[in-house]
Amino acid sequence: MGKSISQATLNNCRKNLNSNDAAKVSINAATRVNVRKLSMNWDAFRQIDHTFSNTVSGQMKASHQKRSGRCWGFAGLNLLRIYLGRKYKLKNFEFSQNYFMFFDKLEKANYFLENIIETSEKDVSSRLVSHLLYSPVQDGGQWDMFVNLLNKYGAVPKSVMAESFHSSNSSQMNKLLTRKLRGYALDLRTAHSKGSKLSELRKLKDEMLSTIFQMLCIMLGTPPEKFDWSIRDKKDKFHRFTDLTPKSFYNKHVGTVLDDFVCLINDPRSQTDYNKTYTVDYLGNVIDGNIIRYLNLESDELRKYSIKSIKADDPVWFGCDVGKYFSREFGVMDLDLFNFDTFFGTDFPMTKSERLDYGDSVMTHAMVFTGVDIKNRKPVKWRVENSWGEDHGKKGYDIMSDSWFDEFMYEVVIHKKHLPAKIVKQYKSKPIALPPWDPMGSLAH
Repeated sequence: MGKSISQATLNNCRKNLNSNDAAKVSINAATRVNVRKLSMNWDAFRQIDHTFSNTVSGQMKASHQKRSGRCWGFAGLNLLRIYLGRKYKLKNFEFSQNYFMFFDKLEKANYFLENIIETSEKDVSSRLVSHLLYSPVQDGGQWDMFVNLLNKYGAVPKSVMAESFHSSNSSQMNKLLTRKLRGYALDLRTAHSKGSKLSELRKLKDEMLSTIFQMLCIMLGTPPEKFDWSIRDKKDKFHRFTDLTPKSFYNKHVGTVLDDFVCLINDPRSQTDYNKTYTVDYLGNVIDGNIIRYLNLESDELRKYSIKSIKADDPVWFGCDVGKYFSREFGVMDLDLFNFDTFFGTDFPMTKSERLDYGDSVMTHAMVFTGVDIKNRKPVKWRVENSWGEDHGKKGYDIMSDSWFDEFMYEVVIHKKHLPAKIVKQYKSKPIALPPWDPMGSLAH
């Protein structure tokens, strides 16, 4: 009854526990074994089936982001390699995720320092400045950030700029870059307080970026300016392309126009409306690039256009909350896979909207839909290309049940040719700005 936990409250808790035989069994089991294994619904597990009525062509060996948060970039490059593989009839191919990461870090550093200059008049303890300082060069990102990097810097094959230790294990690199950038934020704000002009702050910023560039080269390697590319296709025919730049390689050999894709979200919260376009303030990487842009639609519409895309042989980039009701070992996302309610003797009743409002669910991972299983004209499950290597699911490809799609899927990217003209038009309208800490920006954090 009071503010603190009383002895009477503790006695009542013990009494309730001692009278609950099911809880005693759960205690004995969970003391030595992971509760996810103990609560797994084996009837649901028996129904795992990696066959699908509709799949896209040109799928390749699963990639591996290792100990880094580059899922959004891996997913984007995995989508593009399907088209490149079809064009040249390749058995397998990977773009350099390290090259992509290098310029993402450099652009995020510039984006951060520009935001520090813009907010120099605000107190350092303000919520906005505190938010900016929290994680200047995180690994995460959003679809529009991927588009910005490819449009500006192009891409290169993995053979041209291979993984480094720090691209695959990014934690220490991020800590050092963050420490340096926070120090630079202090320097810029101090210079502003002493009366430095904007041009002087920008000159100081350019000197700072030169140091960041050097740090990135030390940890990731120096990105190539020109290179040759040699391949053998599925018929073992040899091809060599010489004197390429990252931009010419992308434009000539990939050629996908990323600005033709539309980003759709399902955000059922009361403060956001369906059929409205949104952005997130202070979220991005490339200054003067595309802003973050989402069109909010009901879940059924995300489902409908994803199916339409897959049936047309186009894979779908998507963002979701992968940590919920997911078995990494078996590669399955399914609401029925775990009996947590029964095991703990309590339910977890929040709706999708409530989970977003109360911080229980956000976008945490980006992957690619490469198939869907349709039965009686309704989707049953989805084939998912992950970027966690081949040691889970079916050689790195996972399954998402359609019921899971409704609860923990938040974002899909669809080519405009699969969408009605009115949706494309609404997507291009002036977006409503969400605050920098809104959950719809979580994938980038």
